[in-house]
Amino acid sequence: MVSTNQINKIVELIAVLGDLIILNLCLFQLLVFWEKAFMYSPFSCTASLMMTSLSLCYLACSASRGKAWNSREIRADQLVLRVLKNIIAFSVFWACIMTFSGISIISPLFFVIYFFILFVVLSIYRIIIRRSLIGYCAKWKHKSYAVFIGGGDNMQMLYEEMGSSLASIYEVVGYFDIVPNDVFSSQCRYLGNPDGFADFMSEETSIKHVFCSLSMDQGRYNVPITNYCENHLLYFHGVPNVGKGFPRRIWYSMVGNMPILNLRYEPLSKVENRFLKRVFDMILSGIFLVTIFPIIYLIVGSIIKLTSSGPIFFTQMRTGLNGVEFKCYKFRSMKVNEEADSKQATVDDPRKTRFGDFIRRSNIDELPQLINVFKGDMSIVGPRPHMLVHTETYAQLIDKYMVRHFIKPGVTGWAQTHGFRGETKELSQMEGRVKADIWYMEHWTILLDLYIIYKTIVNVFVGEKNAY
Repeated sequence: MVSTNQINKIVELIAVLGDLIILNLCLFQLLVFWEKAFMYSPFSCTASLMMTSLSLCYLACSASRGKAWNSREIRADQLVLRVLKNIIAFSVFWACIMTFSGISIISPLFFVIYFFILFVVLSIYRIIIRRSLIGYCAKWKHKSYAVFIGGGDNMQMLYEEMGSSLASIYEVVGYFDIVPNDVFSSQCRYLGNPDGFADFMSEETSIKHVFCSLSMDQGRYNVPITNYCENHLLYFHGVPNVGKGFPRRIWYSMVGNMPILNLRYEPLSKVENRFLKRVFDMILSGIFLVTIFPIIYLIVGSIIKLTSSGPIFFTQMRTGLNGVEFKCYKFRSMKVNEEADSKQATVDDPRKTRFGDFIRRSNIDELPQLINVFKGDMSIVGPRPHMLVHTETYAQLIDKYMVRHFIKPGVTGWAQTHGFRGETKELSQMEGRVKADIWYMEHWTILLDLYIIYKTIVNVFVGEKNAY
């Protein structure tokens, strides 16, 4: 049977494929019109090359799009806003790529019109998909009826999840429990004690799914219920009792034949993903270190030496992967001082040199960390490494703070591109940074890394209020 998650994935795939078709079709149609009306091509390369570049850039900018199809609460205006944000990011990223590619854009007006048309058509397309999904689910004749056994907090959460998902295939008839449970939704009918399960199911032939979550002292019901399901063509689903003490989202895996519940899904726990990220880091950092970095080192290093006394590099011990300390490199942006290992930089920090203030705002001071990337201490994208004193302090103050050290720290990260860069004046700012770092760890893809790099480059040119 097709599950709710599979339906969501199918709808998401249809949406992405439709986006790419619309993106290329709009370009092709507008190009045909433009060449007939104005008798010249608006760009210097072939149409196929332009379509390829647009498609790849769009996929990169859509990496963190998020799922908007499986919730009943999302509105049409929210869908349109998502499309608008994606189009803006996409157009800026694509413009940057074109600037460095050598392809001449003969008519910028062509692309202004193109991106506007794309926004309108994609918005209509998304709304149509949304309406179609709502209509299909409302008329779906193949709804699967289910019963619950157990009425604890976790079953209530499961009931809410089934009710909030547009693509849910289940309709819950009611629940069995020792006594009626006040915690459970009043909309779900109490069917009686689990002892009456077999008699009830023998009369309700339309019910095919049984979701069971009984406490340890009710375990005597488990074997008779599972045996009945096996002998009467019913699907039995065990629901872990994780309503208390566990987060609402956990991840299932197997160790041999034993099922294991994990607190989170970590893509980088897989060897192949770590290998891919490491190769990506080595290629990018290696190319930079042998080409551009020597020139930057000569220019920046000379100015640092001429404007203040002290070394070119500032080195500091930071907390890395699995809590292991490593020596982090930066261009020195401050006068040599005794507070370097304990105090964060502030807006009008008197320790900063004039040139140091500039390289901090432009992120140039972070470039030597690509040496750390090449060595393997850091990654290009990941949680920013903190001073040892900060790790010690915040580990005591912030719940799950140390989780961010399950992956390598990065030169840039999801938190830094989403408003959590710079000084943390309040504890809530560091809490926001930690949540963003954990989100990145749970959602990592190579496309997400590319998106964060793109956002970092945009922030360098646009400027950022927390860059000091």
